[in-house]
Amino acid sequence: MSTQTVEATSDLQTPNLHDPALYINRELSWLEFNERVLAEALNPDLPILERVRFLAIFSNNLDEFFMVRVSGLKDQVTAGVVETPPDGLSPQQQLAAIRERVLPLQREQRRCFYEDILPRLNEQGIYVHSYDELSEAHRAALRRYFEVEVFPVLTPLAVDPGRPFPHISNLSLSLAIMMSDEAGDERFARVKVPNVLSRLVPLNDVLRVYGDGAEPNVLRFVWLEDVITANLDMLFPGMRIISASAFRITRNNDTEIAEEEASDLLETIEESVRQRRFGQVVRMSVVEEMPEQIRTILMENLELQPEDVYTLRAPLGMNDLFALANIDVPTLKAPLYLPQRPATIPLGEDIFTAIRRQDILLHRPYDSFLPVVEFFQQAAEDPQVLAIKTTLYRTGRNSPIVEALLRAQENDKQVAVLVELKARFDEENNIGWARALEGSGVHVVYGLLGLKTHAKVALVVRKEADGMRRYVHLSTGNYNAITARIYTDLCLFTCREDIAADATELFNRLTGYASHTKYRKLLVAPEHLRSKMEALIEREIEHARAGRGGHLIFKMNALVDAKMIRLLYKASIAGVKIDLLVRGICCLRPGIPGVSENIRVTCLIGRFLEHSRIYYFRNAGQTEVYLGSADLMPRNLNNRVEVLFPVESPALKSRLIDEILAIEMRDNVKARELLPDGTYRQLRPGPGEEAIDSQRWFMEHSREH
Repeated sequence: MSTQTVEATSDLQTPNLHDPALYINRELSWLEFNERVLAEALNPDLPILERVRFLAIFSNNLDEFFMVRVSGLKDQVTAGVVETPPDGLSPQQQLAAIRERVLPLQREQRRCFYEDILPRLNEQGIYVHSYDELSEAHRAALRRYFEVEVFPVLTPLAVDPGRPFPHISNLSLSLAIMMSDEAGDERFARVKVPNVLSRLVPLNDVLRVYGDGAEPNVLRFVWLEDVITANLDMLFPGMRIISASAFRITRNNDTEIAEEEASDLLETIEESVRQRRFGQVVRMSVVEEMPEQIRTILMENLELQPEDVYTLRAPLGMNDLFALANIDVPTLKAPLYLPQRPATIPLGEDIFTAIRRQDILLHRPYDSFLPVVEFFQQAAEDPQVLAIKTTLYRTGRNSPIVEALLRAQENDKQVAVLVELKARFDEENNIGWARALEGSGVHVVYGLLGLKTHAKVALVVRKEADGMRRYVHLSTGNYNAITARIYTDLCLFTCREDIAADATELFNRLTGYASHTKYRKLLVAPEHLRSKMEALIEREIEHARAGRGGHLIFKMNALVDAKMIRLLYKASIAGVKIDLLVRGICCLRPGIPGVSENIRVTCLIGRFLEHSRIYYFRNAGQTEVYLGSADLMPRNLNNRVEVLFPVESPALKSRLIDEILAIEMRDNVKARELLPDGTYRQLRPGPGEEAIDSQRWFMEHSREH
């Protein structure tokens, strides 16, 4: 730690909470998270196809990291930005550190694939072949497959004085080919590996159609780029192929949206999505065998520096291993898990009746997402329902909730939907749904100028015998039936008047003009959430100083905000016990004497993606618990519409504190603990200690609710 961490003030030693040594770099912390994802692929206790899936997730995560975070750092370098984050690393230093960290991780990924995964797959009769492993009969069938199904799709692009270097689209896999003509003159061409065909060619299917039939009880695959490379003579007749090497590029995908100048935000977002094809190249991955001559051609034409090039063992783009992970061999996957319907919402009972009886908490995916869908579907059909309002951030394709909203409009309900068009990597889905909703007559708005709307809130207004009643659904996760099966989230159904009134005020804020809205129970960003959270932490500090003890438990996806970190350090110094469950980025360093020795940070990487946010305040025994959409990051606190909502039912609070948080904090199978140096250690049961895998525990006990 820096010698400046502790400053002398009179006779006291006061920590300097701005010292860069107290902070972990955001980007390097994210890479630690992705290393934990890779660790799951290395875990021999997992079913083999689940390990393959984690290899693909690791690659997919890394693509997004380069498209957004690395591109942002490169933009800072170009702009001459000298401001540094709390950890003190300049953009250039961060880029160098990222490269130094990423290359070993990618090499370990490939070592795992070749030396561990493939041999274990082979034991199960599943093979991913290199071309030189194939028999002559296999090659003959693949040549016929190439001629009939691949060749017509390919477009060879020559590069010469009359034909400029072609545009290479983001995340596309290509072959860079050097050849010579009959006169011996060398020529260069690029062939894109088409993404409309399966990257992993199922050899069994090829043999059924173009060979002597598939082998029983064996699954064989070969990479499409290898099939193309082996048959380039058909694509370039009369030419001698000198070399063919795969390469793959990643472009800047973080397009800025000039909302103030956009007369139609929907059209502006559509155009920005199209423009992503032309973002600056921030990374090029090449295979080890690529000749230096071809590498130089690519670097010059793509305007890359040596540090932008990542030389790797094939295959590139290992996120395509999702296709292998998805093959239908149930014995090689995690056992199928069917979410349970909570007893608080009996099958066949009107959901509004269930909500009137009591507040209802769902812990997904252990509890079924179906009641959330039913909430919208029943509202759409119920003649007593007059209005439905909701936010949509990531809905996915074929959304049953959007279909219910369209049905509600057909049934003459008042339907208002805030569709967040700026939800990164989900813009195209949201654009499609926005147009469909608008086309049916739904009131569609696109949020507040300069802010993403990340809150997950739905409001149903229903006319009942005793008057109008409002039903509210609030959630930590999106209205997405697909991710609901693989993300852990919490949601609350309630018809409490104070929360319903707040939800109404929130929608008025989102659809109209109400910038000075006051809320009774909800903590809403950007206006109030930061100040309210700070006040709640300060209250815990005062309890600790007064001898009443203090305890904070925060579960979130990321902890980045420097001001919040300093406040947590202050709380630790005051004697507040702090337990942080942070799935991804954590810029706070725990366990530093005199600063953070009262802070413990753990994370969970398991079968499901931990996505819920829980904020617990002991409050001298008068506990308060909030759930919601916000992480403690500058973007969530300053630049988004976020909502944290209280859970005040004693039974539901007890479930959150004594079960959900307690079990996750006891996890000693899938949990890892953050150390002061920024690395993580795997937790293991001690002698005589019970092994707790929290996700498995919740699956086994989900029927009890």
